[in-house]
Amino acid sequence: MAKQTAGRDQLGKFAPKFAELNDDVLFGEVWSREDKLSLRDRSLITVVALMSKGILDSSLEAHLINAKKNGISQEEMSEIITHAAFYAGWPNAWATFRMAKEVYEESE
Repeated sequence: MAKQTAGRDQLGKFAPKFAELNDDVLFGEVWSREDKLSLRDRSLITVVALMSKGILDSSLEAHLINAKKNGISQEEMSEIITHAAFYAGWPNAWATFRMAKEVYEESE
């Protein structure tokens, strides 16, 4: 997994401790524990968690891109969102589908 620098790049001067925790702990330690959960599984969980909380912004888009890079196919993502819709809310699923459709159509 590539070293994460988004926290420092975007918030380093404004919120240095948060940036450090984001880059070094969340992505540096938690996401790197591939012996516990694969990046693919972490991506799946993260997309569903963001969708269920209604976080339908660039964070979700970034994690949809990561999910695609981590091997979740368009068909699988469609099934994941459909299944989660019943638990996370229909409007959240619609918003996630719109974003996922754009992400997955980019490489076609």
